[in-house]
Amino acid sequence: KFLNITNGVSQRKWLINNNDSLKNLIERKVKCQLKENFYKIKEIISYKDDLDFLSELGKIKYENKKVFCEYIKKKCNIDIDYNSIFDVQIKRIHEYKRQLLNVLKIVYLIIGLEESKIKFNKPITFIFSGKAAPSYKEAKNVIELILNISKYLQNKGLDKILNVVYIPNYDIEIAEKLIPASDISEQISLAGMEASGTGNMKFMMNGAVTLGTLDGANVEICDFVGEDNIVIFGMNKEEVEKKRKEYNPKLIYESNSEIKKVLDRLDIGFNKSFKHIKEYLLNNDRFMCLADFDSYIKGFKKIISFYEDEERWNKISLVNIGYSSYFSSDRTINEYLDKIWN
Repeated sequence: KFLNITNGVSQRKWLINNNDSLKNLIERKVKCQLKENFYKIKEIISYKDDLDFLSELGKIKYENKKVFCEYIKKKCNIDIDYNSIFDVQIKRIHEYKRQLLNVLKIVYLIIGLEESKIKFNKPITFIFSGKAAPSYKEAKNVIELILNISKYLQNKGLDKILNVVYIPNYDIEIAEKLIPASDISEQISLAGMEASGTGNMKFMMNGAVTLGTLDGANVEICDFVGEDNIVIFGMNKEEVEKKRKEYNPKLIYESNSEIKKVLDRLDIGFNKSFKHIKEYLLNNDRFMCLADFDSYIKGFKKIISFYEDEERWNKISLVNIGYSSYFSSDRTINEYLDKIWN
């Protein structure tokens, strides 16, 4: 039998054993152990208007951020401000996952900061990690661009407002510390490319809020949490298929002043020119970063506005945690037992 069964992740690994403070808070409210009764996590949604509960949720996230910052300073000698917003994209470096689109957003923000056209009410740290295949030139070009932008911001003294971090040698240990500390979960692959994904599930289980396309399990996450508790941007699968036939990045570049400014900045570069990435975007980008750029910028501004309302953000975070029970690997295995093996 060939069926579509959504992936799941182990709640024992990614919440119960990995985020002790959050687990204890939830178990006090649902009055049972999540290890045996993870489905009961949904009961916390009834507390979404409980200000004390929301406040405790926010404090746990803050403490997790402090733990991560201490850990990464010791492990990699990387300084991160735990008072900043953690905007995180950790996954295999690949064109379809569109780390490059994320970087274009950061270049847009740098230009706005330098031209005094964008004001940051709270510092933001963009955290990347992941590995590229040894011979994957396009992916390694993006890693180099991220590293150069990071150095540029440090040299200009802008990293206190806008910080970019690339954590080397991504592994389970890093994920265990970073996922509970994350605020924004970047799930921005081109719609129709991701079979499911599991990082998005781990993030929501720990209270991060998804900024993403309607791709993979993002579709189901959106169905569960509702459009008010996730930020979706960009083309859907059908629109992507239509756009492929008419995609003209050079026309977008010539007609969109913001995109032109961002790509021209790649010409100038960050400590070196990245003209080769500009040429890639104009001639070889199969995953149409420029087509989703405007929508992505709007989505990013929207999710930042959510974050700036602390009560609203904690409520959105709580709703995501509550609906994460569906994405347990227990549910996945039960579906196999029921639908495949009877």
